Amino acid sequence: MKKLDDIDLRILTILYKNADITNKELAGQIGIAPSTCLERVKRMKTNGIIKGAFVDINFKNIGGNIEAIAAIRLQPYSEEIVNQLRDDLLKLPEIVSLYHMGGSYDYFIHMAVRDSEHLRQFVFNAITSRDEVTTVETSLVFEHSRSGVLPNFDE
Repeated sequence: MKKLDDIDLRILTILYKNADITNKELAGQIGIAPSTCLERVKRMKTNGIIKGAFVDINFKNIGGNIEAIAAIRLQPYSEEIVNQLRDDLLKLPEIVSLYHMGGSYDYFIHMAVRDSEHLRQFVFNAITSRDEVTTVETSLVFEHSRSGVLPNFDE
């Protein structure tokens, strides 16, 4: 894959902050033709630079009154067990995101639930009930923010 040029990086910077921008608006902010902008975005998608876009939802407004992070240790630990846990959990509507980790925990799981009883039952039924799960530490999320600044790896 060829190195990204300044225009590609400007496209990524704007999309990272606001993936909902129209192609016409994006091209206008950069000063290129909409057709050129669209082709560059398509190329970055094809090359796996842009994996997708998402909607940032305020879970409280749709009934998700509690967000939590569960830190999980697995034993035994194998690729098959790690992948099966990931695949099983990602099917559940309470899961917001899942992080396979190095270090003292194997997974961090970000979840959103209705209330404390929903959290309790979800942790019991979906996580601690699994034979491979040896430790679960659950922490409440008071605030979740996402940076709108694209990381710079050139400096």
